[in-house]
Formats: sequence, structure tokens, C-alpha cells
Amino acid sequence: MRSFTNFQTDLLRTFVSVIDLGAFTKAGDALGRTQPAVSLQVKRLEELVGAPIIRQVGRTLLLTSEGEMLLSYAREILRLNDEAASYFNRSKIAGVIRVGLPNDYAVAFLQGVITEYTRRNPEISLELHCGWSAEILDRLRADELDLAVAMVNNERAQYLSRSWIERPIWAAAETATFDRKKGIPLAAHPEGCAYRARMIQALDAAQIRWRVAYTGSGIGGLQNAVVNGLGASALTRYTMLPGMRVLDEMDGFPSLAEIRVGLFYKHPRLSDASIRLVNHIIARLDEAGVSNDPIRRAGELDRQ
Repeated sequence: MRSFTNFQTDLLRTFVSVIDLGAFTKAGDALGRTQPAVSLQVKRLEELVGAPIIRQVGRTLLLTSEGEMLLSYAREILRLNDEAASYFNRSKIAGVIRVGLPNDYAVAFLQGVITEYTRRNPEISLELHCGWSAEILDRLRADELDLAVAMVNNERAQYLSRSWIERPIWAAAETATFDRKKGIPLAAHPEGCAYRARMIQALDAAQIRWRVAYTGSGIGGLQNAVVNGLGASALTRYTMLPGMRVLDEMDGFPSLAEIRVGLFYKHPRLSDASIRLVNHIIARLDEAGVSNDPIRRAGELDRQ
């Protein structure tokens, strides 16, 4: 008969709390345990894994490759466990949820997903904060946000739960034509935007002249600039509007490099309402076919 290793949720919760809060003492404060008790629980988890999962360099806690993999499993297990506990305890879904969304991402789809959740739970007050990805993640670290969607860079991404790939597409007004000798007019977010960088990199690599004809931080203004023929821009399928058409290599526009987007949160800081929102977002991403398997993501991060 096959034997199974049982990863107890209290051990996984301690592990995730240590990583998300960045210290054994802070994790103990959040969980109501002493620092030695937290250390013993992490040690017990390492015995179950059969390898170290955390190593300390100075005051910094770093994950081993086994720890990276276990963290992805642990987040998923706790996410589902806590939603089930909330449901069967008949927890009241109420309170304020603070969500960060990036200016440089197609927020229309996710805004719809989030507002759908709040319509189903009218006692929830939603606060949406838009900004650049780096700014949003800084606010999450400072506990000014409960969860965030942001661009994922090539480094190991703290607080990352799920990630997915977006392939930006070139968009222009249906009637727009471009004279490459004069340079391609671009409608773009300000410098620092991943989509702006992808456009410039692609055009420079193809040795195509360009100029920025419109700059604005809001997605609505960018969409209007494209529809009104001010320039071409990099969008996603979620933010294409009537009056726009997709440009491709047949139109002389080189393909754009993909962008990795992630869902971030500190599990120890999430309320029941926030846990259910996280699960709602992940379910909608899975339905849309854009949410990557988190375990595969962990392996990808480990190889970077």
C-alpha cells in the first residue's frame, strides 16, 4: 500500500508567513507563536521535504530550490483551505479590499472580474489603485494593498501566486496608414512602461524609424489616441476597441516580445473576503486560458 507524506496546513502556513513577512519573529507575531516554535515548525517541514527549504544570509531569508517549489504548492493549498474554512464557518464576506492594478496593463478584463465579485458581495468596499508595477509592488510590501497585479521581472518575484503570459499586439485605427519614411507615430504610456519598451525594442531591431506622437498614463486616453488615428500602440486583446484593427508583419510591424504578468499578495495579511477574491480572479483567469500552472511557474523561476 502506498504511503503518503502529509504536509500539515499549520506547517505550510508558518512557512508561507515566514517568507511573506520576511522574518521568523514577524511570522510568530502574526501566528501567535514564539520564534523558537516557528523555527521548529520550519525544521519539521524540512524533515518532511528531505532537504533545506530556507537559508539565511545575514538578516535575509532566501529560498532553496526545494523551498521555491514548496512555496508554490503551499500557497495553493492554503488558498483553497482558507476558502473552504471560510465557507463552512459561514464567515461574513465584508470589509475593504485594496487592489493594485498597473497603468501599463490591460486592466479592463481584470476590472470586470473584480467588480463582478463585489456585485455578488455588496457588503465589500473595493478600493482600486492604479499605478506603475514597481510602485504597486512597493505599496503591497508596505501593507498599503491587499493584493496586486503587476508585471513580473526576471528576478525571483516575492509574493507571486500566479503568473501568465501576455503577448502584446499592434493596434491602430481601422483607416490608419503609415509612411515609414516619416517614422511610425506611436501612442504610448510614459517611459517605464513595459509595453512602450516592447514597441521601441521591436522597431529598433527591425530598423524602423519611429516617433512618439501621444503620451499618457491612462489606458482610456491611449485607446482614444489609437481610435482617433494619432498613432499605433501595443495593446492586448482585452483592450482592443471598435474602430481598431490589428497590425502584423504583413503590415510591416514586427512582433512584440511577450510580457509576464502576475498576481501578488501576502497570504498572512489576507482577510476571508480577500481570499475569496483571489480564488475568483484565478478561476476567471483559468477560464480565459491565461493563468499558468503555479507549479510550472515555480520551476521556471528557479531556472532564471
